Amino acid sequence: MPSETLWEIAKAEVEKRESNGSEGDGAEIGEKSVFFIGSKNGGKTTIILRSLDRDEPPKPTLALEYTYGRKAKGHNTPKDIAHFWELGGGTSLLDLISIPITSDALRTFSIVLVLDLSKPNDLWPTMENLLQATKSHVDKVIMKLGKTNSTAASEMRQKIRSNMQKDHPDRELIDPFPIPLVIIGSKYDIFQDFDSEKRKVICKTLRFVAHYYGASLMFTSKSEALLLKIRGVINQLAFGIGKSKSICVDQNKPLFITAGLDSLSNIGSPPVPDNDIGKFHARSPMELWKKVYEKLFPPKSIDTLKDIKDPAKDPQYAESEVDEMRIQKDQELEQYKKSSSKSWKQIELDS
Repeated sequence: MPSETLWEIAKAEVEKRESNGSEGDGAEIGEKSVFFIGSKNGGKTTIILRSLDRDEPPKPTLALEYTYGRKAKGHNTPKDIAHFWELGGGTSLLDLISIPITSDALRTFSIVLVLDLSKPNDLWPTMENLLQATKSHVDKVIMKLGKTNSTAASEMRQKIRSNMQKDHPDRELIDPFPIPLVIIGSKYDIFQDFDSEKRKVICKTLRFVAHYYGASLMFTSKSEALLLKIRGVINQLAFGIGKSKSICVDQNKPLFITAGLDSLSNIGSPPVPDNDIGKFHARSPMELWKKVYEKLFPPKSIDTLKDIKDPAKDPQYAESEVDEMRIQKDQELEQYKKSSSKSWKQIELDS
């Protein structure tokens, strides 16, 4: 079995294709990586395909998938390379987050969190679990990088703060995500028909989370106009092309807020009556927003929310012949365990 990681194989393939080409005159080729995580069936694959101008139907993502795109910034210049990673399964495959996020790639790495706006009760736990797992791993990689290259690690921490102006009133009140983060709310076409009060809570909550993490926030749907705006944002992350300064904070329209352009004063306090806010016992602003949000949109019970850990048991990947063989092998394994257990017990008795 090959010892290379999926990342190393993918990178080697891109380098091989580049070496076979005849582009450029020694000009440096840029490389960036974009990692899509988020709600199961939330539209991550569709966004990637549109960003790469690929006119093909999206397929269910199996665990962790990789593709890449190439684009030139100008005439007679070599094409930069963008690595696109996508984590499938919602929150069920958190262990795979560590595969694409390496110390070699981290300095040009971005995260895109896609949240299904049509399922507000799943929104907070999906967002919280994925961001916590990703941040935890990124922090470890930065710490490891700091031991071998303290300058690079320091530059990364300073760079993430640069999205916010030095005189921004919230500069010391937020805790920016360690690498660039974009939060996309998908299925806006369904969300726009929600009750006004529900839309208000979801919009304000996502604005707070995005601002606290120094992230950009935007909503999208099947609308061509919205998909084009999202494509522009992804191209900026992947190829450094055209950074948008647009902003729309109207809850009756698709939100579009570039990192650093929002503020806590504009977002306001959590949407709860002033005389009730003291009833929420929270140790931090993030926890307070979580409690207020989950009062209106309580998360599903652990049993119903928990995704299938084993993709082989996921009904969307069912294949009768394979599944029958899998059941047979599982039964054989159980039989082997039982017979082995009896043998060991007999050995112990004999001794």
